[in-house]
Amino acid sequence: MAGRIEFFFDYGSPYSYIADANLPGLLERTGAEVVYRPMLLGGVFKATGNQSPAFDPVAPRRGYGGANLARWVRRLDLAFQMNPHFPINTLTLMRGAVAAQGEGVFDAYHAALFPAMWRDGLDLGQEPVFRSVLGDAKIDADRILALAGDDAVKGELRATTEEAVARGAFGAPTFLLGDELFFGADHMAYLEEALAAAE
Repeated sequence: MAGRIEFFFDYGSPYSYIADANLPGLLERTGAEVVYRPMLLGGVFKATGNQSPAFDPVAPRRGYGGANLARWVRRLDLAFQMNPHFPINTLTLMRGAVAAQGEGVFDAYHAALFPAMWRDGLDLGQEPVFRSVLGDAKIDADRILALAGDDAVKGELRATTEEAVARGAFGAPTFLLGDELFFGADHMAYLEEALAAAE
């Protein structure tokens, strides 16, 4: 089987981290390719009237969400901690992802950002911390930050966020296989089934 998956994500989403950890196995089993689509989750929430599950007004559901997250990371044996600085404004991080794609350093950028956020619990909203993470990944932080302020990069992130909403996204992670949408790390099995059916 094969196919082209679009992965809309935000580094501030713990379930995007889980989904990203699940992706290599799915790609290996299916032969599919993935296109990484950085979007601004806050923009998606604003456009759709949604909010982070961490702020669910129903306390038992909020508590269940935390327990379910813990089950996921245990099942995957994934190094994880709830970031003590959550929620973090990810605007610069997501613009940085767009810039990193343009500069050809996205693989290294992506490999550094999710663990820094959800394994190491770093406050990536603080520029010196963000710079340090990029430096450790051998990425030119000055270049990425300069590009993150560029109108073209800003516009691309805005356009991708608007596109995600227009195509049905209401949160992260969102996967699109053609026009078929799969939301959440817990629905990746359905995505895999759809890839098999499309073979």
